[in-house]
Amino acid sequence: MKYLFLFAFLGVFWWLWSKRNAPERSDSSVRQAPPAEKMLTCVHCGVHLPESEAVSDAGQIYCCEAHRAAARSAGR
Repeated sequence: MKYLFLFAFLGVFWWLWSKRNAPERSDSSVRQAPPAEKMLTCVHCGVHLPESEAVSDAGQIYCCEAHRAAARSAGR
């Protein structure tokens, strides 16, 4: 029984000691959320996508190069 108390005491002591020596978290280490992007709609399939991933052609917005090419070939 005395060993159980000894191990419990050592465990608490170690936990308190590690908390004391742990570096404090600063605000600069907190990850910031990325800025919100404007969402656009593909004119070919209707999927919504961020503006940074969009492909545009003649003022139209597409989700990928394949849909841009399909719209071009259908328009001819």
